[in-house]
Parts: sequence; structure tokens; C-alpha cells
Amino acid sequence: MRRFVRPLLLTALASCCAAAFAATTDQVPQGRLPQWAVPQSYALSFKVDPAREDFSGTTNITVKLSKASDHLWLDGAELKVSKVAVTDAAGATYAGTYTVADAKAGVARVDFGTTLKPQTLTLTFDYTAPLNAQLQGLYKVSAKGQPYAMTQMEPISARFAFPSFDEPGFKTPFTISLTIPDKDTAVANTQQVKESKAEAGWKTLDFAPTLPLPTYLVAFGVGPWSIATAPDISPDAYRTTPLPLRGIASDGEAHRMQHVLGETPSIIHALENYYGFGYPWDKLDVLAAPDFSAGAMENAGLVTFRDWLLLLDKDSPARNVRNSFKVTAHELAHQWTGDTVTLEWWNDIWLNEAFATWMQQKVTEQVHPEYRADLDRVTGAQGAMANDSLVSARKIRQPITGNGDIETAFDGITYQKGASVIGMFENYVGEKTFQKGMQAYIQKHKFGNAVADDLVSAIATAAGKGDDFKQAFNSFLGQSGVPYVQTSLEQRGGKTVLKLSQSRFLPVGSTGDSKRVWGIPVCVRYGTADGSKVSCDVLAKASGSMVLPGASQPTWIMPNANASGYYRFSLGKQELSDLTAHVGQLSDAEQLAYADAIDASFRHGDIDAGAALAALKPLTSSKILVVATAPLDQVEWIYRNEASTDAQRSKLAAWVKDAYLPRLQQLGYQRKDGESGDDALLRSALAGALGLQYKLPEVRAELLKQGEAALERQPNGRLNLSAADPDLLGDALGVAVQEQGKPVVDALIAELPQTSDAALRNSMLAGLASVEDPALTNQVRDFALTKPVKVGEMDSLVRGGRDTQVQRDALWFWFTAHYPQILARTGSFAGGALPRFAAGGGCSTAEVDRLQAFFKPRLKDAAGIDRGLAQTSESIQLCSALKAKQDPASILR
Repeated sequence: MRRFVRPLLLTALASCCAAAFAATTDQVPQGRLPQWAVPQSYALSFKVDPAREDFSGTTNITVKLSKASDHLWLDGAELKVSKVAVTDAAGATYAGTYTVADAKAGVARVDFGTTLKPQTLTLTFDYTAPLNAQLQGLYKVSAKGQPYAMTQMEPISARFAFPSFDEPGFKTPFTISLTIPDKDTAVANTQQVKESKAEAGWKTLDFAPTLPLPTYLVAFGVGPWSIATAPDISPDAYRTTPLPLRGIASDGEAHRMQHVLGETPSIIHALENYYGFGYPWDKLDVLAAPDFSAGAMENAGLVTFRDWLLLLDKDSPARNVRNSFKVTAHELAHQWTGDTVTLEWWNDIWLNEAFATWMQQKVTEQVHPEYRADLDRVTGAQGAMANDSLVSARKIRQPITGNGDIETAFDGITYQKGASVIGMFENYVGEKTFQKGMQAYIQKHKFGNAVADDLVSAIATAAGKGDDFKQAFNSFLGQSGVPYVQTSLEQRGGKTVLKLSQSRFLPVGSTGDSKRVWGIPVCVRYGTADGSKVSCDVLAKASGSMVLPGASQPTWIMPNANASGYYRFSLGKQELSDLTAHVGQLSDAEQLAYADAIDASFRHGDIDAGAALAALKPLTSSKILVVATAPLDQVEWIYRNEASTDAQRSKLAAWVKDAYLPRLQQLGYQRKDGESGDDALLRSALAGALGLQYKLPEVRAELLKQGEAALERQPNGRLNLSAADPDLLGDALGVAVQEQGKPVVDALIAELPQTSDAALRNSMLAGLASVEDPALTNQVRDFALTKPVKVGEMDSLVRGGRDTQVQRDALWFWFTAHYPQILARTGSFAGGALPRFAAGGGCSTAEVDRLQAFFKPRLKDAAGIDRGLAQTSESIQLCSALKAKQDPASILR
């Protein structure tokens, strides 16, 4: 909504400036800032003591004014600006005024006091602001009782830290100066170049100017950091100087960063080799944040992470070790796609996140092939398809209509769908050709900005492709939804022909229009006399066909060869039976695509639960972790939502027990010397599912032993958490919570504030989230709102306890009663997640109705609530429709 600002609408905060503001009535920008005032550089000076509640700053911005004006617009939120000086190109200085124009959006107006001709100006702001309590901008956290101040600017939180043109299209150099207490340490995007004495008890640290950056990549941190210095990353063909590498952590923790520091050089070299372009910044620090709203953040030269991703040792859970490498590869890939070449506007956030996700997988495959990142690509795409099947799903290139669209753009559509689409077209043109296009794209736009057409055109040029290729690529960027490729075989003139048609995949109960067409690179594997072959073509119309040379008679078909395509497929009853019979001849990735096809047919209403269980059973014997466990999510949905009698639940539990218990018993319940990471991960996945979801007595007994051992008091009165297998600690504590109730809940609540180890905290939180007793559930959720639980940990305590209608009702009553406290803790960055927080996992129309009734009057409480409400409501409605469609009796077949 666009509106005009008049003096009567000004806030009390800005009343002193009303006369200046009224002189020229102007429209408050509701989207992008005007392009006639463009920043050229920033000098940022901050005085920060993490022990205090606020900070002060002086911001100098040089601005190119391209039209005569008496004012300009910029961004600022919760800033108390005491002075504005406007210096023109001739050196004359004018007293300017700063007026909050839209407090909700964080937009401000600066009046010059006179009309100035086009020229380069310098704006100087003196201000104070609170250290943010919601993990945005410059925010305050604590570790082991010591305070820290650090930054998280993405996507639009720089405005909480300094007056700015807070948009990605404005890239400039930044110079940062920090005045901090003598006892503290500070780090920033670039290397420190000077330290000088300030007033008594303070010092000033100056840092080298950055290369051009958008505001969202500005970063620094102040506090009693400990620093681990690693050997420099060696020069190579693309970088002639050594690269300084350090690990930054809270006091006393940096020694636990040796693992990630040891892995980082291989990631940097792999990225430099791929892009043909050296790491561009003057150093690389990786920082383990005591509390953080995201998983990690790619700030140029100072990459920040949730602490558990970086603080590792020999007892760390295997999933933490693997995730550490993958997330590090993702964030370092951003140093090229995102930091060196930056999106022009937030509708192209996929240029950052999809490419970092795709490149993360390529680097992981190269450095740690045993991590099977090729399968992560497939499972990531399938996870995105669940969201993309909603009518309310975002497009990859979603138009931005307000801050809510920016805040909610960081989702599976941007990351996993985007990465899958990139991988699909890379497979189509070939890896070397795609790499050639990527290198050209980086070189052409380095230290500048780009839009989608720049990237697509670079790939098309490298591949020698024309408009057809661009249209096919753009068909995935510019429309939401999952393509659904329907197939049928026929013999025609002695040839085997595969008939193809496409539509939008819509689950049972969807109100969407299925008539949609993409340019889909379809690759099909089919049976031949000596094995199988693959045939590929682009399906750019509603229907088409493909000849399968050398197909056996009869043949079987796998309509997504190598699982390289972002689409779902359907098969006729006979073709599905034939493919099931040959599932062992499929690659690991294809077996995952097969599992997704079964799920798609089930959700489309084409097969029932009995047929789905039969088709999925062959996968459970796979030796590959993600393939063997692929059926678990679908079986869990049937168990939770469809099984309505003891006989049906017993049948499903028996199915799971038969498929997985022997594997778990073979693995045992403790780590073995020299075992693979896959074994540790499989043990964890199976123990959690069998012990907590299906409640198999023999599994619960083993987990309870470990939980009780972990809960034993040591001589110092602390819990003996190291007594359990580190990969099973959360599940073991969960079983103990369920079996022994309040004493365990009380013990974990008392222990958490005394524990700084992030992995142990995560396990205790997981244990508490497994509580089932209604009174204890409320105790745990109340605890989630208290200071000992970090803001970034809160969700983990509330996400549990929603398997049944009774549990979801209890959550709903608690959420609505505590909504003001939840909103105050999470802030604007979590607005899109609030509806899911309250009602995710629901499966009835009544749950949709109460969700809508509660949030409709509260859409303006935080940016993004409207999109979160639409998607959560639709997900619940689809679950309800599928539940009504299915016949629970089929489970007993």
C-alpha cells in the first residue's frame, strides 16, 4: 500500500522536524528507494560496550545526487539521530534533519534545509540505538555469563545498526572503526590496520576499507573473543598471496575450531578452481556465534555460524561434523555468488542462495564423496516439492511487494528448488559447458550486481543455445509449482515410444489449476537386453513423445534418470509394478526419485496406503543411509494421520520393526572404533524413529539405559551427559522424559543454563521437546520463553508435541495465551514462521479455521505473517483432504 505522509501523521519522535518535512510533500517509498540518490561509500564509527544496553555511532555516507532536491530517503530503524550534517561538493555544511517516515518498514527522510543541485554530498549522522534483543542488526548475546555484541544484517537489518541505503543493489566500500572497552576484542570484515587509545578504559580499532559490498554483508563483533590462528591458505593459480585464516569463538572455545579450520583450505581451493577466480577478500575469519537467527551468514571476510557447526571434537555427533563441512562450503561459495557478484534486488535472492546450495554440493562431492552430497541434492529437491505443491508457494523469482516478501524469501524454494533447477540445466548442457558460463558470469559482474537474465544468458552463450533454452530455464524461475510428467508406453512401427504429458502436480484437495507448462529436460532410463540406457529430450509443450532405441520387449522405465530433473512423474499400474521389480537396478539417486514417485502417487490419490507400503518396502534393505530411510516420512504420515485403530497402528509398527530393527540391532547402540559416519547417522535415525515414534519396547529399553546414565549426578552435582552415545543423547533423554516425567524435566531445565557446549544443549533441548504429559509440556514451553533458552533455540522446544489432535490443541492454547511474549522474543525476522510455529502439523479444517481467525487481525504484527498463514493453512487443509480420501483399511492388506 502506498501512502502520502503529511504533518498530522508524524510520530511524536519526529515532531521536532515536522516543519522541514512539510515543506515538500513527498511519497514515502514502499519498495525500493529512489535511484536519484545513490551511496558511493560509507565510513562507520561505533562505540560499543556489550555490557550496556545501547551503543552510539557516527555514519558518514558520500551520496551522488543526480537531480536537484531538498531531501532524500534512506533506511533507519530504532535509531535516535541527534545530529545530521549535509556537506556539499564545495565544502559548505548545512544542518539537516532526520525524520522517521515509516517506523514499521524502517524508512526515514533526510531534509537538507535547502535545495541542492546534482552533485556528490557527504551526510554525517550522530545517533544512538539499542543493542537489539531479537538477533537483528547489531545485537547483544551472552556466553558463560559474558556479554558480546555482534551483527546480522541480512536481509534488511543493517538499518537497525546505522542509517543506510539498505538494499543489495547499492554496493560501496565501507570503512569501519570500533571504539570498545580495553578488555574486549573486535573483529570485522577486513583486517585491523590500527589501534589507538581512546578515553580512559577504551580503545579504537580501525579496519581496512572493504571492496564494494551491500549493507547486508557488513559485519563485526565485539567481546571477549578467543581466536585460533590457522596456517595461511596457500596461494594457487588464481591467488598470488597467502590467505590469513582464523577461528573466532566465545571466551575459551576457539581451541574447538581446529577441525573446521583444517577443512577450510580444501573448500577455498575447490571454489577457486571452479570459478577460475581467487578468493577476493583480505582475510577469512569464521566465527562461532553464541546465538544466531540463521544457520550461518556469508559476510565477506567474517563468516558467522551457529556455534555447534564450528565447535567440534572427537565426541561431536556425526551429523554435526557433516553439517559443519556442508554449511561451511555453502557460506564460502557465497564469497563468489553473493559477495563478489550480488543480486540487484531481493526477487533474485536465488542467485545467491540456490547457487551456494548447488556449489556446496559440488564441493562436498569433490572433497568428501562419502558424504553423498549427490543424494542431498535429490532429497533437498524433494523437500522443496512439498512446499512447491502448494497453490500459495512462492516462485523462485518472486516479485517483492513489501518487507514480508523479503523476509520469507529464504526458504526451500529459493535454496533447494533453485539448486535442483540449476543442477537440471547443468546436466542438460554438460558440467564443463556450465562451468564456462559461470566463470564468464562472475568475471563480467565481479564486485557489481546481476539479475537472472545475466546468468541465464551467460549459460546459454557458453552452451551455444538460444531463446528456447532461456525460455525453458525461465519457465522454472518465473512460475511456481512442481511439473508432473505422466508417462505411458506404446509400440509404434516396431519402435518403443514413450508418450509424455505435463501438468502441475496438485495433491488431493488442492484448488489449483493443473494446466501449466514448463520447458522440462526429461531424461528416461529404460531396460535393454544388456542392462539399461538413458534417453533425454526437452518437453516444452503439454504433450510429446520420445523413442527409446534398443528397448527390451517388454521394457521398464524410470522417467527421471539419475534423478536429475526437478519434476515428479507418474506411471500406469503395470509400469509401476515393472519398475518396482527392477528397483535394485536403479542408481541410489534414482531409488530416491522412485520413493518420491510413490509419495506423489499417494498424495495425488492414485494409490492407497497398502500399495504405498508394498512399493516402498524394497528400499529399506538398501545399504545407503538416505535410501534405506527414505520410506520413514511417508510411513510416519500414515501412522500419525491415517491409522485409526490399534490393529492398524500395530501393523505399521510391525512393518517398521521388520524393516529396520535388525539393522539397528546389528549396528548396536554405541559408537564403534573406526565405524563410518553413515553407520553413526543410521543408528541415530533408526533409534529415534523406532524408540520415540513407534515406541518399540526393545529400543526404548536401550535408550532409557543411556538416558538414565546421562542423568546420574557427578560429584560436582552436574549431569553425566557424556555417558550416552553422543549421536543418541537427545533420543535417550527423550525416552527418559517420557518414561520418568517431571524429575527428568526438572533436571534438564536446571542443567541447561550451566551448559555452554552447543551439542549438549541441543541434545537436552531435544529431550525436553519429547515430553508428552500435558502439564510438563506447558512447563517446557514456558521455559522456552525464559532467558536461559537462547532466542535461536526457542523453536526446538516448541516444535515437538504435535502428533495427535489432543497435543496440537494443547499447543494452540499455550501459543495463543503466550503470543505477546513469543512475538517479543522472535521479532520481525520470524514473522513468516509464526503460523507454522502455532499450528504446523495440523490435519483438520477446524485447525485451519482457528488459525485464520487468530492471525487475520494480526497480519501487521510482523512482516511475512500473511505468507506464512497462507502456506500453513493450505498444508493443513491438504492433510485433511488426503486423510479423508484414504481408506485406513488398506493398511491391513
